[in-house]
Amino acid sequence: MEAWVHEWVRKKREDGERGIEIKHFGNSYYVYRSTTVWDKEAKKRRKRSVYLGKLDKERGFIKRERETPSFKPKSIRQHGNAMLLHHAMGDILPLLRESFDEYWQEIYALAITRMLGMTPLKRVENVWERLYDPYKLTPRLSPKLLAVVLRDVGADRSGQSIIFRELARNGRQFVYDLSVVFTRSEGINFAELGYNKGHIYLPQIQIALLYAVDTCLPTMIRALPGSVKDITTLTASLSEVEIDGKILILDRGFFSEDVAAFLLQHEIAFLRPAKRNSALYGVRIHLTQHFFYRERLIRYGKRRQEAYFLYLFEDAVLRMEEEKTLFKRLDERKITREEFEKGRKNAGRMLILSSLDRVGEDIFMMYKQRGHVETQFDSYKNVLHADRMYLQDDESVFGHLFISFLALYGYCKLEKVLKKAGLLRRYSPADVLEEFSKVYLFTDGTQEVISEIPKKIAELEAKMGVDVFPK
Repeated sequence: MEAWVHEWVRKKREDGERGIEIKHFGNSYYVYRSTTVWDKEAKKRRKRSVYLGKLDKERGFIKRERETPSFKPKSIRQHGNAMLLHHAMGDILPLLRESFDEYWQEIYALAITRMLGMTPLKRVENVWERLYDPYKLTPRLSPKLLAVVLRDVGADRSGQSIIFRELARNGRQFVYDLSVVFTRSEGINFAELGYNKGHIYLPQIQIALLYAVDTCLPTMIRALPGSVKDITTLTASLSEVEIDGKILILDRGFFSEDVAAFLLQHEIAFLRPAKRNSALYGVRIHLTQHFFYRERLIRYGKRRQEAYFLYLFEDAVLRMEEEKTLFKRLDERKITREEFEKGRKNAGRMLILSSLDRVGEDIFMMYKQRGHVETQFDSYKNVLHADRMYLQDDESVFGHLFISFLALYGYCKLEKVLKKAGLLRRYSPADVLEEFSKVYLFTDGTQEVISEIPKKIAELEAKMGVDVFPK
C-alpha cells in the first residue's frame, strides 16, 4: 500500500477505530470493517467484512451511498395517456357535477374510456382501472349499472342542455349540420327506415351537430327522427342552446324563407348557399373583385337583395373542371343541349345569401370553415360504434349519443393542442395517446413512482405545452 494509505489507517487506529481493513483492487483502495462471528454449524469463527467506502488521495475517505430499499409496486397504471385524457376533459368535469348529481362520475369515466376507442360497456371498468386518476374518483362501472346510467342520462335532456348552453357561450361562429347512423335494434322507436351508402334499407336515426368553428369544438348534439325536415330540426335545436346574436353557417338544405325569418327574429346572423337550381342565380351580379384561395383565383361580386346580401363567387379552376364534365356528358348524350347551356352558365359558381355586410373574401372563408364539421361527424360516428347502436330503447340511444359527444369534445380539445403546436400533420390525438401510454405510474400504497419518460415523449410534452409529467 502507498504511504498515504498507511498514514490514514494509523490515524484511524489512534482515534480508537478497530477492525479497519484496506483492500486494493486495481488503482483503488476500499475500506472495510472486519469482525469475526461464530458459525454454529461449522463450530468455528468466521471473518465477516462490511464495506464502508473508498479512499481517495485528494478527497480522503468517501463514504458509500446507502442503497435505497427495494420498491415493490402493488399497482401499475397508465399515467401519460391518462393525464392527457384528463387534460382534455377537465373543464367538462364541473359541468357534469352540476348537471348530473347522481351519475356524474360514471358519465365522466364513460367519456374518458370512449376517447381511447371503441370501448363497450362490459369493458369500461377494466379500461378505467388501467388509467391513473388524479381526481381520485370512485365511479361504479358494472355493465348493468352503466346501462341504467345511459337510460337516465338520455332521458335527462335538461341536464344535457346545461352543458350545451355553457359550451355554446364561448363560440361566435357556428356550423349546423345533419347526418345519420343506422341501427338494427327493434326496441328503438325513434329510428325510421332509410337507405345507407350500400343502398341497404335499414332503420336510421338522424343526428344534428352544432359546432363552433372559432373555438374548434362541438357544442351540441341532438337525435332526431329520420323523417323530420331540416328546417324543423334547426328551429328546435337553436332554441335549446341560445346563440342569439351570433353567426350561423348552414348548408343548402336549409335554404328557405322560414329559416330566414326564424334567424332574423332571433337576431342570428347567417350564411347559407343557394341551391344550384335557385332562381336567385338569375339576379345579375357583376364579378368585379377577386382574391386567391389556396393559390386558386376566386372572382366575386356582391348585391343587396331585400333584407339580405347576395355574394356570388366563381372558382376559375372549378369552372374549367365542371365545363369539361358537361362537354363529356353532352358528347355522350347523357344531357340535352338545354341542360348543357344551363349548367355551363353557373359552372364553378356559388351563390351565398347572408345577413352580413362584409368583404366577399370574409364571407367565403367563413363558409369554407364548415368543411371541418364533416370531419368531426366522421370521428363522432366512429365513437358511436362502441356499442354498435344495439341498444334497447330510445333513452339509451340518447344517453349513448351524449356520452359519445363528450368523447368527441375531448378528442377535439387534444386536436386543438396539436394544431397550436404545429403537430397536427404528424400526429392525431389517437397517435399521441398511444405514445404517452408508454409512461406508467407505480405505487406500493405509500409512494408513487413514474417510469422513465422516453425522450420522444418528453419532447412532445414540451411542444404541446400540456405539462403532464411532474418536473
